[in-house]
Amino acid sequence: MNNSSSTVSKNYREIAFGEFHDLAIMPHTIVVDVRSAGEFEGGKIRGAINLDVSSSDFMNLIQNLSKDITYLIYCRSGNRSGMACAIMNEMGFKEVINLKQGLLLWPFELV
Repeated sequence: MNNSSSTVSKNYREIAFGEFHDLAIMPHTIVVDVRSAGEFEGGKIRGAINLDVSSSDFMNLIQNLSKDITYLIYCRSGNRSGMACAIMNEMGFKEVINLKQGLLLWPFELV
């Protein structure tokens, strides 16, 4: 019997909010909120762009992004952003980083 979760390796990093916050202000880093537009409008990390991973357009939206810069990915709890990181990694993005536990524990300002 083959457990599919054991055959899938995670090829992206997960980091806590402190490191995520520090990296978000670095040049050549893009912060991506993968929640719905409604969730995004309800409060986001400053400077984030919204690319809803649940949207049927997600793959089309990310295919033309530069694959050579760092993307910091987040959602509410870390699940959807983990899915987005896995997709982006499969598409050849060099560095995608997931915010561990999403915005649930985010202690910094949302705008």
